Amino acid sequence: MTPSLNPMATALSTEWKVPGVSLRDVTMHVPLDHDDHASPALQLFARIATGPGGEHKPYLVFLQGGPGSEAPRPLDASTPAWLSRALRDHQVVLLDQRGTGRSSPVGLDVALPQGAIEGVETLRQATAEQQAHYLTHFRADAIARDAELLRERLGAETWTLLGQSFGGFVTLRCLTAHADSVHTALFTGGLPVVGPHLDDVYATTWEGMVARSERFFARFPADRDRMRRLADRAEAGDLRLPDGQRVGVERLRRLGHLLGASQGAEHLHLLLDLDPDSPAFAHDLAAALPFSGRNPLYSVIHESCWADGMATRWAAERTMPQAVREDPTLLAGEHVHRELFTEDPQLAPWAEAAEILAEHQWPRLYDEVALRGADVPGAAAVYYDDAYVPRERSMATAALLPRVRTWVTSEYEHNGLRASGEHVLDHLLELAAGRRAA
Repeated sequence: MTPSLNPMATALSTEWKVPGVSLRDVTMHVPLDHDDHASPALQLFARIATGPGGEHKPYLVFLQGGPGSEAPRPLDASTPAWLSRALRDHQVVLLDQRGTGRSSPVGLDVALPQGAIEGVETLRQATAEQQAHYLTHFRADAIARDAELLRERLGAETWTLLGQSFGGFVTLRCLTAHADSVHTALFTGGLPVVGPHLDDVYATTWEGMVARSERFFARFPADRDRMRRLADRAEAGDLRLPDGQRVGVERLRRLGHLLGASQGAEHLHLLLDLDPDSPAFAHDLAAALPFSGRNPLYSVIHESCWADGMATRWAAERTMPQAVREDPTLLAGEHVHRELFTEDPQLAPWAEAAEILAEHQWPRLYDEVALRGADVPGAAAVYYDDAYVPRERSMATAALLPRVRTWVTSEYEHNGLRASGEHVLDHLLELAAGRRAA
């Protein structure tokens, strides 16, 4: 029997504790397609963290980066590192975005919601066209509408949004479509480009990764030869992971994503410093490569999160500079490429769906007029040399938001919210409240 889509009727709640934090788990149902009254139901899960005496504090909802990753799981009041600061003023809603964690996760062998694809029980059994159509329902616009139903379920008139990376894209969608529900909007490395400028974004991120590569090899000169030798092995088909799967040149190049985070250069150097024939190297290489079968949405719909009214058509591949194509030591970041879906056996079953989605004409996510009219205070941490979200584009988008103040900093990388402990969140809360200068 298909569950009722009335969120009040379907919500279930359990409570438990970790040191310094009370946790309440909320599970409810939301429509797969918010525009179809007969749509099948997805499960939506959120964990609400409350500090001592904080039961009546307003809500702050954390929107995780990705796309395709669940919200963090608190172990105590300081895990994640910014949580203790958030709990001083708020109850924190840790939302598993649809398709992740306990919110109807996307996976080849996960049971589909009843009626999601007629006659099909799992996505492995579905055709590529069916897979692709199903995955068109997992973008920021749908996540924002899920959040609205959760807000109503919690009885909150408004709440504060904290968007990290892709979570900032969801936050911007909320300001486009649901601004009246937002008390304060906070962005950390997550102000997306508005409009069909996907190629410009990827061209800029390629330029940034070339510069990061050169800085890395200037710091660790011997690592360039090590990287080149690994690329030669990858080209010859001799670079393998512990399970035997091949790592090609383009997949190897994606180790550059490490350079987009604090201490990432050190992590990459320590990896390249290992004997490439050792078990340690093979296992650490497997752990360091981005994109995997654990969170397939991260690769399969990654480019779509930038597609504000356009088809993506493998934008990262199309915009790769010729200098990068010719030099395998010039590294890549979150640049999805077709080779992912031929080399990784966990992603190979998604290859046809990924091709279909690359040609899909995605609708607009953001509306400039609505954003200019969003009377919502907020603050945005714009990382000066962000590897994934270009500073110039972030500032252009911030200029559309009349009450969002920007803090441009070179002190942190893209993961500044997590790496800084309480500092980034404290700065943003104080900035949004007018108690701190940018």
